[in-house]
Formats: sequence, structure tokens, C-alpha cells
Amino acid sequence: MLVNFSSLPDNSKIWIYQSSRKFLDTEVSEISSKMEQFITNWKRHGDDLKGSYQIKYNQFIVLAVDQSYNEASGCSVDASTHVFKQFEVQYQVDLFNKMNTAFKDGDNINIVSLSDFQNFINQQKINTKTIVFNNLINTKKELETVWEVSADKSWHSRYFK
Repeated sequence: MLVNFSSLPDNSKIWIYQSSRKFLDTEVSEISSKMEQFITNWKRHGDDLKGSYQIKYNQFIVLAVDQSYNEASGCSVDASTHVFKQFEVQYQVDLFNKMNTAFKDGDNINIVSLSDFQNFINQQKINTKTIVFNNLINTKKELETVWEVSADKSWHSRYFK
């Protein structure tokens, strides 16, 4: 069952899929349509799941489920993963590479390998105040409060001396 993202409780479970490139507006429209169709029919052992999604910066797809309504099961999570695997093929992007790191440079979002991120720190192109995206978060509340933060307030802080 598709609901408005803002209506989900703060403790709703989220998954963040970071694209290796920015989606075109036409792709965002197509992805939105497919996400709405998927979530409308998303089930756990025959029971509806109450979910939603957001596409942020045309680069991140956030999938959310209200676990207080019905918890997502292994099969329902696998079903969502299948949708994102299809997006990878259709749009020729990488959505599952956890070794890619995202940070802001002004209004630009950069996606780099973790080793390049560390090199940028060493070259002082990135500092503790650089805005990073903490894709390890798990809840809607965390998305709103600690997803987009300065590097010193994220797991990224371990790479600064």
C-alpha cells in the first residue's frame, strides 16, 4: 500500500540506494512510476506493506516501510532488491556498490570510491565540515536528521587524523 512519505512514522525502516550517476528527469519520472506500482502491490506473505519512497537530488532512491503496520520479510526485501537490480540494468547505473561514497561540493554531489575519498582527505580537498551522505542509517527519522551531515558527525570521521 503506497502512502505519502511524510505520513510514515519516524521509526519506519528505510533503505537508501545511491546511484553512480545523477538520473535524468525523464528517468526519475519512469522510476517514480515503477516505484509507485511496486509499493502499491508490495506484500509480505500475502499481507500489504505500508510503504513509500523518495528520490533525492535525482541521485538517491529511498525506500521506506512502516514496520509497525507489517514488518518486511526476507521475501519482500528480496522483491524490492529485484526492482533495484532492474533499475541498474535499465539505466546502466550502480545502486549496490557500498564502497562508493557521496559528498557535496557546493551544490554538486560527488560519488567517489572510498579510496578516492581518503585521497581527497589527504590532499585536503575534503575536510571535517564537508557534507557527506550517511547511507548506513536505518530509519526515516535518521534520514531527516543525520543522513546529510558534516563528515565529523558521520562514520566518515574515522578517516580524518
